[in-house]
Amino acid sequence: MTLDVLYFAWLRERIGQPRERVETAATTVRDLIADLAARDDWHAAAFADLAAVRCAVDQQLADLDSPIADAREVAFFPPMTGG
Repeated sequence: MTLDVLYFAWLRERIGQPRERVETAATTVRDLIADLAARDDWHAAAFADLAAVRCAVDQQLADLDSPIADAREVAFFPPMTGG
């Protein structure tokens, strides 16, 4: 499947781009992260601490075990704070 993957804040800085289109066989967000982290050192650094990463699947907050089978977009960002 082909997905648009978006990166925000320090994830974007570590990876060096705000978005990319990826071809993956991943079935969950966690699987997708493993695929991305295996690409290069920049992706590996961005996903080194999964406790510091949040995600959304098709603009809905999701957890790492959420399915992505019918998704078009997955976004990664740091935890949000209120204020």
